Amino acid sequence: MYKEFYHLRESPFNVTSDPDFFFSSAHHIEAFSHLFYGIQQRKGIIVITGEIGTGKTTLCRMLLNKLDKNVKTALILNPNFSAVQLLQIILNDLGIEGDFKNKFALVNALNGFLLRETSHGHNVVIIIDEAQNLSVRQLEQIRLLSNLETEKEKLLQIVLIGQPELIEKLKLSSLRQLNQRVTVRYHIMPLSKQEVRDYILHRLKIAQSPEDPRHRVHFTGNAIDLIYEKSKGTPRMINILCDRALLAGFIAETHTIDDTIVQRSVEEVVLV
Repeated sequence: MYKEFYHLRESPFNVTSDPDFFFSSAHHIEAFSHLFYGIQQRKGIIVITGEIGTGKTTLCRMLLNKLDKNVKTALILNPNFSAVQLLQIILNDLGIEGDFKNKFALVNALNGFLLRETSHGHNVVIIIDEAQNLSVRQLEQIRLLSNLETEKEKLLQIVLIGQPELIEKLKLSSLRQLNQRVTVRYHIMPLSKQEVRDYILHRLKIAQSPEDPRHRVHFTGNAIDLIYEKSKGTPRMINILCDRALLAGFIAETHTIDDTIVQRSVEEVVLV
């Protein structure tokens, strides 16, 4: 609705996980480095956590775009399945076809696939988003999958992406063997006040029309400070507030987003 008014080619503050809008905050760069290192060095199990809306899924999609063609991947966005169904989805996502009658047949087929890929110099990665929703039984299945290895290296890299509840779940005594196998861990923190400012400008720059690069919208310093305060540096909440503020600015026919407009937006999304 407001894109033409602000001379934007697309909405800059959608809450979808769009890697084109990936913002390289200090914590996101570190998280990406941990992911890339763990996969390249075949470290086995990697755990990345962060609060809701801190950009974990966007980080996943950014990673998929950066991995080279020698890395085969399976991305599980919703792990609310049984242990057997989870295996079936993993095999399907990796392109492993066959009529597998039971869990043993599924694991055997996966092991054969991994051995073939490794013999060709390939790496295989399973990325499970929202991993805090995995049951203890599913997590134990993941531990067993992490045992697939040669004498020299892991055949399968498993990335668990989740909310902080995942950290607590891994501390359960029943999962201590899995927890001991996690070789790379990183927790994504919210954006700092300066990063919130840079984040907003970053997304506006990407969304602006290349034919008309003039900045047609301006967030004042007080507006950005208020966005930081109310969002607590969480990218998803920043997006929600900024999108609502742009709509309010459009309705008011102003290109300047000040703290009054942001406060009104805060009240509309019930953050106060």
